[in-house]
Amino acid sequence: MHCRKRVFIFSFFVIFVSFSSTAFAIEAGTPAPDFKLKSITGEEVRLSDFEGQLVLLKLATTWCPTCRQLSGEISRASAVLAEHNVVFLDVFVQDSVATVEESLEKIAYPMNFHALLDDGQVARSYNVYLIPRLLLVDAEQVVRFDSAGRSVSADDIAAMVREHRPPLAAQGS
Repeated sequence: MHCRKRVFIFSFFVIFVSFSSTAFAIEAGTPAPDFKLKSITGEEVRLSDFEGQLVLLKLATTWCPTCRQLSGEISRASAVLAEHNVVFLDVFVQDSVATVEESLEKIAYPMNFHALLDDGQVARSYNVYLIPRLLLVDAEQVVRFDSAGRSVSADDIAAMVREHRPPLAAQGS
């Protein structure tokens, strides 16, 4: 009997975790919540500043191993991101400027990149309960992908960028 109870609790936990991670995702086709955050250099950056461009939005921390793994996948996809003028907003939840600077010392992204510090508004607006999260926001500021609870590879990122990139005339803006 005790074994059945353990199996039930474990099964319930697995179902809960599986369901809950997708329950917090922003549905594709939904407008992306705008935000204004400070970058690690003190600059104010809004998501809406990049209307007309494809935006890759990563919500993570410096101490999370899975977040570092996602950074590696983004780095491996960086040539495609640069080629298609993708803006990469790396939003750090619960980190200090010094910690973020230290973690970025070993990373050089060749695309339009901004490291931002969340003051809580992005965590609330995007229902951040699990990290990392990777979202693709199109030129009209509409969410096209939200990873919530799924892992993403460099190939996945490249395929999404190619699928949702703005027309060539708009990419230069």
